[in-house]
Amino acid sequence: MGVTVGWRSGAASDPGLERTNNEDQVYVDDASGIFLVVDGMGGRAAGELAAHTAVQVIPRELRSFQGDVSDGVRQAITAANNEIYRLAQDRDECRGMACVLTLAVAHDDRLTVGHVGDSRLYLVWNGTLRKLTSDHSLVGELEDHGDLSEQAAMAHPRRNEVFRDVGSMARQPHEEEFIQIKSLLFRPDAAFLLCTDGLSDMLTSAEIGSFVQRYSRDPTLMARELIAAANEAGGKDNISAIFVAGPEFLGSDSEEARARVRHSITQTRETRSRWRNLITRLAGLFSSRDE
Repeated sequence: MGVTVGWRSGAASDPGLERTNNEDQVYVDDASGIFLVVDGMGGRAAGELAAHTAVQVIPRELRSFQGDVSDGVRQAITAANNEIYRLAQDRDECRGMACVLTLAVAHDDRLTVGHVGDSRLYLVWNGTLRKLTSDHSLVGELEDHGDLSEQAAMAHPRRNEVFRDVGSMARQPHEEEFIQIKSLLFRPDAAFLLCTDGLSDMLTSAEIGSFVQRYSRDPTLMARELIAAANEAGGKDNISAIFVAGPEFLGSDSEEARARVRHSITQTRETRSRWRNLITRLAGLFSSRDE
């Protein structure tokens, strides 16, 4: 998998305000273009083991895979699924453990996404933030179909009940109703955000977008600021975020972007002033000749 874009990436994870353990895991490998957020399920040690297993298995499988990237993503997630399921069968205290995850693989000028559950990937480009993954839950489907508002979905008591996961049963890579795959052009002036539901349950898309548009070349700071905002909003769950920016991406509301606008306005005014001065001199010259 070749990476031809100079990504800047940053990641952060936090237990939140109501939990002492963190069942989330994040994984970042700029050199291989692998970015992964995982949210463990099954309670404390079991959820942590499921998430840890996913971040161990998926990168290893991706690096060894030869072939189409989408197939590699399917194989890697399936390998993690079946290893989590195997571990759960061997340990009574881990029965039923699983996780949800979102995986992004940057290769050449494209981004391939593998997704299961209710973690998310947002694309940021041209001043807008857009959710590219679907929440695999009843509440998520109602929201995606327009039957629930975003605020109503965030407050719904069943918002965390997912019908797709990684690890609760043995799987095959190309099973229907398992892995959502997306492939898209990733421009150097774009960015993407991976996050667990601890972030998206606390902040609306508009609020997330407002933070992202203040990005100014420090992706780790951006991930930390998003987590801090989710904690300020309540911090009811573990919170994880990975922010990856292309080399030309800059938040439209960042200080650098505002400075560029001010500089452009100054240049325009100076150009207009030069033209006015030139026209005035030419008018004076022609007036002198007429006399």
